Amino acid sequence: MDKLSIEGGVRLEGEVCISGAKNSVLPILAATLLTDDACIIKGVPELRDANTMIKILRSLGKNAEFEKGVVTVTAGKSNNFVADYKLVSTMRASFCVLGPLLGKLKKAKVSLPGGCVIGIRPVDLHLKGIRALGADINIESGYVTAKATRLKGAHIYLGGVYGSSVLATDNVMMAAILADGKTVIECAACEPEVVDLAEFLIKMGAKIKGHGTPVIEIEGVRHLHGASHTIIPDRIETATFMIASLITQGNITIKNACVGHLGAVIDKLEEAGASISITDNSLKVRFKKQLNAVNITTLPYPGFPTDAQAQIMALMSVTRGISVITEKIYPDRFMHVAELNRMGAHIQREGPHAIVDGVNGLSGAPVMASDLRASACLVLAGLAAKGKTSISRIYHLERGYENLEDKLQRLGARIWREKE
Repeated sequence: MDKLSIEGGVRLEGEVCISGAKNSVLPILAATLLTDDACIIKGVPELRDANTMIKILRSLGKNAEFEKGVVTVTAGKSNNFVADYKLVSTMRASFCVLGPLLGKLKKAKVSLPGGCVIGIRPVDLHLKGIRALGADINIESGYVTAKATRLKGAHIYLGGVYGSSVLATDNVMMAAILADGKTVIECAACEPEVVDLAEFLIKMGAKIKGHGTPVIEIEGVRHLHGASHTIIPDRIETATFMIASLITQGNITIKNACVGHLGAVIDKLEEAGASISITDNSLKVRFKKQLNAVNITTLPYPGFPTDAQAQIMALMSVTRGISVITEKIYPDRFMHVAELNRMGAHIQREGPHAIVDGVNGLSGAPVMASDLRASACLVLAGLAAKGKTSISRIYHLERGYENLEDKLQRLGARIWREKE
């Protein structure tokens, strides 16, 4: 098993190009189950999660080829409606095959994904929406089995304890595409990745309105055809490199960035004192002077993204003043706090809040990644720290960042892999 080693203290400079969005790729690949025609998905990043979804498609009877950022999905010799535990358990997002399998085959058997280190994330909203469309659902031996002779449109409210759910919105939207009549999803997730999925479905022949708003309307159709689609840029990778520039007092130009998806991140970084220049599809992020602490509250889009919470905490840990970071999406998503404190940060956890008292600098240390975004947080901390930082369990990083190590090296970072 590999670990990442970083010799910190290097100012990052240069250009970096953002990859396709992980959180768009996965449901869009799942949506190819809705048709027997060929689908071509472009701009697919080389990620562990993308490869897992391709394996799931193959296990369900599809032919799926991945080459140079392009996934081509065609019909296989048979259709399988069972998504096996061995694959689904490795990646929560794979549960979104439930909707398209049920919509196309009228039956599906999908392993429950279980919880993870950032907290339990139940699938109750998924099942609520699928049931509302007329499916008969049973849970047994760790699997959700759903059946329906014919799905029927319904008015569905998908609000949960912590607001809307991206994956539940995706799942219900895909199940409703081939249902009879009209479906209205209230409290739908508004994230750009949901919009990207809807745009792909529309290219396939779906009739969808309101995507990107809290109310999505779907008029069921009888058949979907194949389509070609290019994945949107990854806004979380973009936010990570913006913070990398600031935490190293650097000057990075970020290419292939969708600025319109980053309003909350840009607002908070500018409030902290960052210099950010914006063009149509790029950002120049420059450390201009000493930054100031800012308070952060994660919220559903267009609020500050929970997937960038850990990264901005790394920045606040070396920023003058006290900041309070409140996690309203996954209140237990603070596994990185202990590891940052090992590096010399002063962070105190109080329920869904982290109180960060900025220090003058961090010290390199051996640390352990607990999840995808915590991994990115520790890389950022290592880039800023004095001395050597070694990060174990970097397979988490490979789930969501394409060639992160190479991209950072091209910006001047001293970062390399070593065997554990």
